[in-house]
Amino acid sequence: MHLREVIIVLMKNPTISISTNNKITGFLAAGAVVCIWSTWIVVSRAGAISNLTVFDMTAMRFGISSAIIFPYVLYHKPWNTLNLNKIFFLTFVLGPLYILAVFFGFRYAPASHGAVFMNGLLPAMSLIAGFFIFKINPRPFQVVGSVIILLSIAGLSLSSKDLNFSLSWKGDILFLIGGIFFTAYVVANRAWKISLAEFFLCSSLINGFLFIPIWYFFLPSGLHLATLNQIVLQSIYQGIIPPLIGLVLVAHAVRRIGSDATSSMMAAVPGLAALLGTIFLNEVLNLNSWLSIFALTVGIAVTSWSGKFKF
Repeated sequence: MHLREVIIVLMKNPTISISTNNKITGFLAAGAVVCIWSTWIVVSRAGAISNLTVFDMTAMRFGISSAIIFPYVLYHKPWNTLNLNKIFFLTFVLGPLYILAVFFGFRYAPASHGAVFMNGLLPAMSLIAGFFIFKINPRPFQVVGSVIILLSIAGLSLSSKDLNFSLSWKGDILFLIGGIFFTAYVVANRAWKISLAEFFLCSSLINGFLFIPIWYFFLPSGLHLATLNQIVLQSIYQGIIPPLIGLVLVAHAVRRIGSDATSSMMAAVPGLAALLGTIFLNEVLNLNSWLSIFALTVGIAVTSWSGKFKF
């Protein structure tokens, strides 16, 4: 389960109360979330170019997370509050096509592009969807932030032509497709107020039940070629850290400092992921790329900020 999915769910969950005490622990928790999400991007990129196949990573994502959240879903019985149409739609947009688009994207594009296109475009795409579907007029500073986001992403894509990422455009397109899938979920969540149990049912449990047999019997696997370290690392980051540690940290951050501050701090993800990609994957970026990532960080922060929280 990806941390940004958890944030969207928690921000829309009306049962969560926000405390004004212990804000320091809230900011520490949000900072830890930024580190976890940035690291997940780098680990996913490393997995996509390893002996493991993207189908192996997808199986880890759905299989391990399903096993973890099964008791929670069974206890809350979310199928009693969702009709079949909603279950089908949520399962589809959060299913293997979405995850495979992201993982295949990491085969062609560097970690920094994954962070930019997955984290950077989401605020702008959500505003556009909200305007055309729900007739919600964005605030002026949100429009400015979205323009900055789009310009910075264009700048990053153009600067990649000067680097050793000649096929990054393929990855960028796949990341964009993944972003469209997730934006569809954001729109549905806004309309239906999806609970955490309903989210788990559709995103992990049903998709795990459907995908694991297909992967086991029909899809290529590189498990026999991968090292034990690769398998353990991907298993932990695809199926354990985000749905367990990440979930607890995001819930604490939202309660202590609010969803606006939490989502704004996520603006640090692209820059940190790019830095980690440089350190651990030798993905050297040029000056134009770094300037684009910096501009993107500003754009995300401006778009996410509502003026309702104070540091």
